[in-house]
Amino acid sequence: QVQLVESGGGLVQTGDSLRLSCTVFGRTFSTFAMGWFRRAPGKEREFVAAINSGGDIPLYAASVKGRFTISRENAKNAVYLQMSSLKTEDTAVYYCAAYPTGNYFHAPSYWGLGTQVTVSS
Repeated sequence: QVQLVESGGGLVQTGDSLRLSCTVFGRTFSTFAMGWFRRAPGKEREFVAAINSGGDIPLYAASVKGRFTISRENAKNAVYLQMSSLKTEDTAVYYCAAYPTGNYFHAPSYWGLGTQVTVSS
């Protein structure tokens, strides 16, 4: 059983920064690739960022590249999403995802329940 728990969401203003955290329970986190997705109101869930098990090969959606940074601490079973220069269009529920295969080009196998990020103007 794998459980992903996100935290760090909230209400911020445009241009602000926010850091999301995700802690993984139940399996060997260090072998997983990890990712973040989001679902904005009325839209489909979309990929935001992912990182390999070693933490040195990130991947970003074009919409967040240069503003968001994904990182991980294997010793803490945690992955983070540092979000900067936030825009109103970043408003969404953000989901942590785990790729037990270690390959973030596969579909994630595990999901968190999500954390709300609201960016107001």
